[in-house]
Amino acid sequence: MKSHFTEAETAFFLNVDFDKHVVLVAVMEEAGQGIVVAGGRYVAIQPGKAEVAFVVIDEYQGHGIGAALLRHLTLIARARGLYALFAEVLSENRPMLRVFGKCELPMIVTRDPEVIHITLQLKPETGRQ
Repeated sequence: MKSHFTEAETAFFLNVDFDKHVVLVAVMEEAGQGIVVAGGRYVAIQPGKAEVAFVVIDEYQGHGIGAALLRHLTLIARARGLYALFAEVLSENRPMLRVFGKCELPMIVTRDPEVIHITLQLKPETGRQ
């Protein structure tokens, strides 16, 4: 948990261009008010590739919210010409690993002792064999 963000960190999270930096949130109604219960984002870090990340509040995990965010981010990424999304997931984060495992996209997985590196293939790279 982090209690304070620097100005640069705040700017990064808030200045979304919906091209190279896309953010989606899931909102649920609680006590008559909408609250954000999950978020997913991708940030293009090199041509054609973007890092993807999610957060879902514990009590809302297991309801398909992360999978829905991934589906929508995948559609947006394809429309923007991306061919791969990648993520680094802690090996003990079983819920997130299940989201990626069920996504039905071709996937490359490599493992370190503590981190699992996942690359989702959206479409073939243009001009590559």
